[in-house]
Order: sequence, then structure tokens, then C-alpha cells
Amino acid sequence: MGTNIKLIAEDFSAARKRLLQMHFESGVGHIGGNLSSLDAMMVVFHEYLSGEDKFILSKGHSAGALYTTLWSVGRLQDHDLKQFHKDDTLLAGHPPAKGIEDIQFATGSLGHGLSLAAGTALAFKLKGNASRVVCLTSDGEWQEGSTWEALIFASHHKLLNLTVMVDHNNLQGFGSTAEIASMSPLWERLQGFDVDLHIIDGHDADALRIALEGEGQRLKVIILRTIKGHGVSFMENKMEWHYLPLSAGQYKIALEEIQIKEIRLK
Repeated sequence: MGTNIKLIAEDFSAARKRLLQMHFESGVGHIGGNLSSLDAMMVVFHEYLSGEDKFILSKGHSAGALYTTLWSVGRLQDHDLKQFHKDDTLLAGHPPAKGIEDIQFATGSLGHGLSLAAGTALAFKLKGNASRVVCLTSDGEWQEGSTWEALIFASHHKLLNLTVMVDHNNLQGFGSTAEIASMSPLWERLQGFDVDLHIIDGHDADALRIALEGEGQRLKVIILRTIKGHGVSFMENKMEWHYLPLSAGQYKIALEEIQIKEIRLK
């Protein structure tokens, strides 16, 4: 599934620009949470997944980042991305139930993705299949009881073939996670469970590589400390970019910022 080629800074920049283009052309929001999770998805698909491994996006409103990542590995084409959020498209605002081979389940009613991932991982285990499952959740959906039930289930069944990632950007639809239903920082709650817990910078590709590849004897949970709207200064850590679409002027500024940062890294 992946390219197995180590990503460089230009790859992340190209994906970020393509994501913004897709959202701008469609006039669709949810950009902030897409940018906070895009880096992690890029590493997972390009460098970690292989064979029959599965990725399940529990935070379905970041479907744009998933589509962009699939585009970056050649599973979707430019003409596909141009249909994002259009009538009769496969590329809906949340992952579709069918039609895209790399998407296993429709998600978006936050809180059930981890249950689906745990069931998939258990099925692989019972069949003696060595394939792995990666599930990306939001931090806000850990306010859902079903997410904790799935964690208990996965831990109890010692699903070592499952990796749980949390996009911990501290913001959700109506404010900060601390304001809505305080469990921040989430990792303090998770430390009481029988899991192999990693807390990393979610935009540090090397840190994610190390966390993904390390093997343990317990369910792996990786907390990605991320920035909502990462890479675009006027979006960063702003709750409103959970919803807002880009104006033409904002789109131009965002692309210029990404281009400048790319030049500085060379």
C-alpha cells in the first residue's frame, strides 16, 4: 500500500498545498483538523502500511487529509480530488461506505472508529493474518464512551497488531477540549490503562517513525501533540478553522507561507 520511501520536507509541503487547493476549489471547511492530521497520515501511508494493512480514519471530518494522502501515494488522481464534496462524488465530506478500496468504513459520527478498528484487528488475529491496523482518532471523540469501551476491548484482547493514534490538537467543534469536557491532557487518563503509550510531536516525522516501528507487549497508543491549522499561521490554534472555508485572498496567503517555509528548509 505504501511507497516505502522516506518522506522529505517537500513531500509534506506538496500534500499541504494540494489539500488547500482541494478545499478552496470546493469551498469546503474543516481545514484546521485536516492540517493537524495530514503529516501523520502521510508517514503512515508512505512508510508504514504494506500488504493487507488497514487504516481507519475515525475522525471522519478529516477526510480531506485522507484523500490528499491517497493522492500522494497514487491511489487517487487529480481528477478525483476535483470532485471533492460535489454531487454524486465518492469523495464526500466524510469517508464513504464503499467505492474507495483503501477506505474500510464510513466514519464521521465520532466515537465508533476505534471499535471498528479493534474488530478488524481481532479478525486478523483470529485468522492468523499478520496484517496490521492503524486507527486515527480525534481528541474530542475521547469524550465518547464507546471509544473507551473499544480501548478496554483492544487492551483486553492484547491486539498488538493495532496502533491507535490520537490527533491531540486541543480543539473541537465548539471550543477547546478542556472547555467542553475536560480530560486534558488526555495522556494522563490513558496512563492508567494497560497500553504502550507514546506522547510525541505529531508534526515530527522522525518521532512518529520511531513510535510506529517500536514493538512492545501491549496495545500501542500514540498521542500526536498537534496544531490545528498546522503550517498556515492565521489558522493555527484557531477553533473557527474547524468550519471556515478559504477566501481567494486567504488561499493565496496560505500557499505563499507554505512556499516560503519550503524554501527555508532547502
